Amino acid sequence: MFKIARYSVSFSKFEQMRRSLIFLLLGFIIACHQKSKKTDEWKATRPIQDKNVNEDSTEKNGKQPVSDSILDELNLMDVQKLNSAIYVDLKYAGTENFLKTKVYQRIQKAYLQKDVAERLARCQDYLSSIDSSLHLLVYDAVRPLEVQKKMWNVLDSLPSYERGKYVSNPLNKSLHNYGAAVDLTICNSDGNPLDMGAEFDEFSEKAQPSKELQMMAKGLLSQEQINNRLLLRKVMRKEGFRNLPTEWWHFNACSRNDASKKYQIIEEEP
Repeated sequence: MFKIARYSVSFSKFEQMRRSLIFLLLGFIIACHQKSKKTDEWKATRPIQDKNVNEDSTEKNGKQPVSDSILDELNLMDVQKLNSAIYVDLKYAGTENFLKTKVYQRIQKAYLQKDVAERLARCQDYLSSIDSSLHLLVYDAVRPLEVQKKMWNVLDSLPSYERGKYVSNPLNKSLHNYGAAVDLTICNSDGNPLDMGAEFDEFSEKAQPSKELQMMAKGLLSQEQINNRLLLRKVMRKEGFRNLPTEWWHFNACSRNDASKKYQIIEEEP
């Protein structure tokens, strides 16, 4: 009996040790699993960083801004460098346009052929001499041909002769494609545009200078609105810019024939 009892006691101690080892092993396995899970969660939430990306040198859309060397090569000039009194609100660099989409990815300033930009700077000087609180406000300047094609295609519900009143056929080119045309208005020092009776890129008869008297007779345009347009045309004519009969905002620096001889077409964004 003594031997049996001793054996029983030894067996009981062995069983306790075995259970303790099992619990320790289970605890170790659970701890390892939790650590692994935390590591996976950290990896999943940790932002991926690209060492090759320099956020200071690129725009938010990931494209490099237009460089001065490219502008020099194309003979283009930032109009505000010549006259800081000119205001700029590029409609196609945002979504506030008839396309309802951003079409300029790299063009963020108003660029024109250098001699055209110089003439526009003098127009601002003339406007300032008339009223120092007024500023030219540029909506569009150089417009690459690829953008011209997009605009033309968006208006495909209109016949070609109607589309041509508002957007030049890309086959014929636009003076915007040369950097020899500018869309603009007049604003006050706070950047608020004068009332022209029709919005920029408004495809209506009210927007057409050739029909202003008819629109005023119908009560669709006021004398003040027409006077604001007359002031804009007066200022632009001072340097030889010519207004389109279908768009109060559009002014050409020269003819297409002259532009084709003097300038090169800007096919796409620099």
